[in-house]
Amino acid sequence: MPFAQLVIGPPGSGKSTYCDGMHQFLSTIGRKCSVVNLDPANDHTSYPCALDIRDLVTLEEIMQDEELGPNGGVLYALEELEQNIVWLQQGLDKLGEDYILFDCPGQVELFTHHSSLRNIFFRIQKMGYRLVALHLTDSYCLTLPSLYISTLLLSLRSMLQLDLPHLNVLTKIDKIASYGPLPFDLEFYTEAQDLSHILPHLLEENPIMRHPKFKGLNNAVVELVEDFGLVGFETLAVEDKKSIMTLLQAIDRAGGYAFGGAEGANDTVWQVAVREGLRGMSVRDVQERWIDRKEEFDEVERRELEEEAARAREMPGLEANSEKEGEEDLEALQRDIPDIGVRVVRRP
Repeated sequence: MPFAQLVIGPPGSGKSTYCDGMHQFLSTIGRKCSVVNLDPANDHTSYPCALDIRDLVTLEEIMQDEELGPNGGVLYALEELEQNIVWLQQGLDKLGEDYILFDCPGQVELFTHHSSLRNIFFRIQKMGYRLVALHLTDSYCLTLPSLYISTLLLSLRSMLQLDLPHLNVLTKIDKIASYGPLPFDLEFYTEAQDLSHILPHLLEENPIMRHPKFKGLNNAVVELVEDFGLVGFETLAVEDKKSIMTLLQAIDRAGGYAFGGAEGANDTVWQVAVREGLRGMSVRDVQERWIDRKEEFDEVERRELEEEAARAREMPGLEANSEKEGEEDLEALQRDIPDIGVRVVRRP
């Protein structure tokens, strides 16, 4: 049974950058992965594209032939793909059991109330794929209470619309310290509980919010999010290996890959490690690394890179020795991986 991530989110949230980074990471740990571009406006992908909607229809053609603007053209393209789902199915069949990343368009109406993208996802699900929707949002939204509350509503609406295993992700978390201090710890924002505490800060952001009608509306919005109890956030710094590994562990648990991937007995030790318990970063670790002590950690990493580069220049045989040491580390890691009782049998 193949697995897939559906990467959604508003423009600028880092969807294509994420697909590129996750593709590289999965390839590094030995998980065979392919990326499918479902955005007809994305004509310059940074990742190797195994299947591209632009081979079926392009945004430029639609805008010219149908006299539509960019947003209407993207909606039309997804409706066209829905009507030609056989094209997508045939393309996916050629990818076999590859782990798939679907890079989706950024128009929010596609995953909040328009039906075509949801119908396409359900058809993919019927093909046998285990899907996880990954909703990316730029962590800049944490800097303004109004942006954060809007993000909560958008995330909740997307979860209800798609009706799939779903993770919300705050991207570019490594940039959050440059935006200035936050009124709460990162855990407050990722847990999305006790949201009434953010309302006084919303009043400070914009005096118009002091009007009684806005006060009632704001209270109703935060109570709505809390009553559903669905919204929470993971974090991601896509260039940080530990961060992307932690997110992948959460995705694997949500989609079922943690209980045995399609590769089965062919899994490398790193695949097993990611799947079965190699410790990732907690939200408090993220707070310490990227907010409280970012400069200190950055300096430590810079010195380590400089020392590694110096050793490489001084020792011509370092690469061979490093490879041997890496093999020893992998053997040690394999011995330490906990046995969770799950056994995967190679398919005939």
